[in-house]
Amino acid sequence: MEIREKGSEFLKEELHKAQKELQLKDEECERLSKVREQLEQELEELTASLFEEAHRMVREANMKQAASEKQLKEARGKIDMLQAEVTALKTLVLTSTPASPNRELHPQLLSPTKAGPRKGHLRHKSTSSTLCPAMCPTAGHPLTPDKEGKEPGLPPFLSLLLCVVPSKAVQLTYEPAWQLLPGEPPTAPSSATSLSLSQQVDTTLFAEFQAWRESPTLDKTCPFLERVYREDVGPCLDFTMQELSALVRAAVEDNTLTIEPVASQTLPAVKVAAVECGSTNTCALSGLARACRHRIRLGDSESHYYISPSSRARITAVCNFFTYIRYIQQGLVRQEVEPMFWEITRLRKEMSLAKLGFFPQEA
Repeated sequence: MEIREKGSEFLKEELHKAQKELQLKDEECERLSKVREQLEQELEELTASLFEEAHRMVREANMKQAASEKQLKEARGKIDMLQAEVTALKTLVLTSTPASPNRELHPQLLSPTKAGPRKGHLRHKSTSSTLCPAMCPTAGHPLTPDKEGKEPGLPPFLSLLLCVVPSKAVQLTYEPAWQLLPGEPPTAPSSATSLSLSQQVDTTLFAEFQAWRESPTLDKTCPFLERVYREDVGPCLDFTMQELSALVRAAVEDNTLTIEPVASQTLPAVKVAAVECGSTNTCALSGLARACRHRIRLGDSESHYYISPSSRARITAVCNFFTYIRYIQQGLVRQEVEPMFWEITRLRKEMSLAKLGFFPQEA
């Protein structure tokens, strides 16, 4: 009996030790699990911050590159202008000085007996016929003499350069206010004149987009999408064939429309060919006789419809808009609100141009 009691006590002690060790191990496992969860959370936060920092750096680099290219272009223009002015001044210094002016280059310095009893500003004859059309592009006509037979005066610095380089066109940045003929209206700038467009945020449109941005949705009843549908999407997808237009619009909204290029040569089909609707010479949406290089398929249907380049451009413009707003809804666009608004405006501009018949020419 004593041996059994001793053995029982020994086993109880061993069991108690084992339970303590197991409890310590459980506590260690729990502590390690918390450490692992904390590390995983920190890793996720670090990854997100790294991605945001990378996007920010790329955006700043693109902005700096665009600004540098603009400054480089402006600097090159200024350098070209300064080089032209330096060349003209060098010619003046080498050929004429105040102490001994070159009378051939300065005909106004000739004596009255040689130059004639004319008053006012005089110019070299070859210079008058060569430089005036080039120096007066805004007026649209050469300078004409007044009633007394005198030619209109020129600014002093311009007249000096005209005398320095006779019968040679000199490009200057000075733009004098050339007088028009009596009763002649001002002429518009030429088509070659480049006009820089300014942009300003429309407060109403921006407020609607900002409200939609807070909770992005594809519901057409929200003010932002309701306006886009009414002003851009609806007119852009409003084709002559109304029934097919409604099917195309539904497929675009459901993201189930497929555009395929038409093969130049028909290869022997191994599987059952799809149902072809229309011909490659008639657009299925507009009904016009046009060369159709693409065809569309709606959803899982096996029917294909041939479309013209104009119809394809209209569908593509709407698809680009829906793709971008889906990216915003899914949180894939990491930008401020205003750049996103201007991208939306650009996509709406593409839809407006496409519905008016403007589209890029295909190769």
